[in-house]
Amino acid sequence: EELSHSGLPLCDAVVNLAGENVLNPFRRWNDAFCREVISSRVETTKTLAKAIADAEQPPRAWVLVTGVGYYRPSPTAEYTEDSPGGDFDFFSRLVSSWEAAALTPGSPARGVVVRSGVVLGRGGGAVSQMLWPFRLGLGGPLGSGLQPFPWIHIRDLAGIICHALESEHLQGVLNGVAPSSPATSNGTFAQELAAALGRPALLPVPAWAVRAVFGAERAIMLLEGQRVVPKHTLESGYHFIFPDLSGALKDIVA
Repeated sequence: EELSHSGLPLCDAVVNLAGENVLNPFRRWNDAFCREVISSRVETTKTLAKAIADAEQPPRAWVLVTGVGYYRPSPTAEYTEDSPGGDFDFFSRLVSSWEAAALTPGSPARGVVVRSGVVLGRGGGAVSQMLWPFRLGLGGPLGSGLQPFPWIHIRDLAGIICHALESEHLQGVLNGVAPSSPATSNGTFAQELAAALGRPALLPVPAWAVRAVFGAERAIMLLEGQRVVPKHTLESGYHFIFPDLSGALKDIVA
């Protein structure tokens, strides 16, 4: 509301990370929550895009962080930034609408979209929700554990955002996933996290339990996955701090 009334304050760049947590286990997956998920992304981005377009001194660049849910889940297909998607289920269409909301005709700011995988870091996100069962030796893969697990360390996500803002030639889509992400399955992630903690990973979470907690539609995000390649990200000159999973997890749990 403040942005709509007061406009965009003077700044060199804008980064949009807004969005209600889709995988909040304490929220039922119903029409009201769906509307909240959409509004927190699409409407917020539209408001920000308009504020940028209307600013007397617009920022030189802005970055929107969306998700790899744009790409269709598959155990074998690999997706680069040029791959099609965005039109097959609720989450892919959400990403399409989210990214389209950032496209204001004649916008004065250079725009970059980062399609992020699962963000791994301390003090929040996916790992913080998993740490306590894994520390107790009660962790394991979700469902079969064979589904791809696209991931990125939070320092690399921040690094890609800074890289996008500082590289004057850069615009369009960058995949925000680690280079080794296409070879990582959910089972591999569970084993590596357990190893980093010095614990076993022997107790898989059945698919029915995931569906019971999150609902069938949201459970797809956990029980299926995409092999996503950061092709343009690497070609743009970004050098990953944590290209492999074991190093990323050791840093997080240290």
